[in-house]
Parts: sequence; C-alpha cells; structure tokens
Amino acid sequence: MNHNAFNQALKEKSTLIFRYLLKNGATKSDAEDIVQDTLYKALLSIDAIQPEKFASWLFRVAVNQYYDLCRKRKRRPELPMDSIVLISQGALEDELLRKETRKEIYETLGELNPTYKHVLLLKYDFDLSYKEIAALLDVKEDTVKTWLHRARNQFKKAYERMNQNEREGT
Repeated sequence: MNHNAFNQALKEKSTLIFRYLLKNGATKSDAEDIVQDTLYKALLSIDAIQPEKFASWLFRVAVNQYYDLCRKRKRRPELPMDSIVLISQGALEDELLRKETRKEIYETLGELNPTYKHVLLLKYDFDLSYKEIAALLDVKEDTVKTWLHRARNQFKKAYERMNQNEREGT
C-alpha cells in the first residue's frame, strides 16, 4: 500500500470511529482524543498488525479506550442530541417529534446488550454492510447476521416494554 492510499485509509477509518464514538455517547473532545490515541498506537504497532485486520484492530482499540474512559469516570454516557434549528412552528413540531423519537430509540438502545447495540448502530446509523461490520468486529458474516436478528428482537421487546410502562404511568 502506498503512502497516499495508507493516509486515505487512516482518514476514512478515523472518521468512522469518531462518528461511532459520538453515537455511543462520547463527547466530541473525548472522541477526538480517543481517535488520536488510537492512531498513535496504530503507528507504533504498525509492523505487528496484520494488514487485513488493520481496520478491526483500530476499531477495537478505540472502543476499548472508550470503555476504559467510561469506567474511569464511573458515569453512564449520555447520548448527544442535535441542536434544533427553528424555521417555523411546523418545523418546530416536526423537530420536537423527531427529537422525542430519537431519544426513545437511544434510551431503548441503552437497555440492550452492548454487542447488540453496536451492531444495530453500525448497520442502521452507519449503513455498513454485513461484510463491513464483520470486518470491523473481526467476526464471521453469519455471526453478524445472527447478532442483528437477536438485536432487532431484543430492541423490539425493550421498546414495547418502555411504551407499555409509559402508558401505565410507571
């Protein structure tokens, strides 16, 4: 791999990792720090990493650093919500509905098994293929398909349970 292609690959993977960390509740500055540390570690260990596993290695190092940061702070990560741009009353209502739905989805995701949460985010937020997810997580495609099936079922049950609790007032 030539120098320019390697730099482009690093840039693409670091952007993907950064966005993924933000979706999982990292602050912008934490995500930037984690990506920088991950790239630094990658450059230090470049000879020890197999080229075909480089992307999954970067992803795993970044996610582990984020988990370490969360454990260190002993806090539950909050999911960032986008700021609202107000144009008209109709736009305000639409934006509030989208924000409420997004909040419900993220709350439901927070109740899921972490592996299932990750595969759902990678598939539906980042629009990655089964093959790409398998490469990032260093598992077989069939495993990704199984996890996604189970994750969808677990999400559906958790979402229904959450809505049922709201209707009952608990």
